[in-house]
Amino acid sequence: KLFFTDYGSAAKVERCDMDGMNRTWIVDSKIEQPTALALDLINKYVYWLDIYLESVEVADYQGRRRQTITKGRQIRHLCGLAVFENYLYTINSDSLSILRINRYNGTDVQALARLDDAKEIRVYQKRTQAAVRSHACEADPYGMPGGCSHICLLSSSYKARTCRCRTGFILGSDGRSCK
Repeated sequence: KLFFTDYGSAAKVERCDMDGMNRTWIVDSKIEQPTALALDLINKYVYWLDIYLESVEVADYQGRRRQTITKGRQIRHLCGLAVFENYLYTINSDSLSILRINRYNGTDVQALARLDDAKEIRVYQKRTQAAVRSHACEADPYGMPGGCSHICLLSSSYKARTCRCRTGFILGSDGRSCK
């Protein structure tokens, strides 16, 4: 799945399959300017920053069990969001520092380090990486991902895929080759 925020004409947090199909709204009410999000892949929660409402919130992948983690003026200066173990990590663009926030109750906010011009944050740790299983976009015997001549996108499950073409090409009638 692909998770994303939008605050154009109607603000929302959404998800879709990697090929863009099955677009689903997770949150579309009481939301104004969601600017960053992070996923808890194990428990299936999505966290987001709303800089207009000055809040950090969480909901499950279906938009249920929504909660406000923290709220206040300090949120308007945050950008980027990552989750690891019991904490959320973000960047305060005003003080140029990495902040750690308890993700269960918004307390225990600590500045960890100072960075210049950081706008995004990611946590890379083995336990945060999903286990890789065989999938529909694996290279075929000819080295083509999922049998696609250009781009292979996972669809509704790891067993399904959609082929797409690079700019300037169109997908052939076989659904795999680009012309």
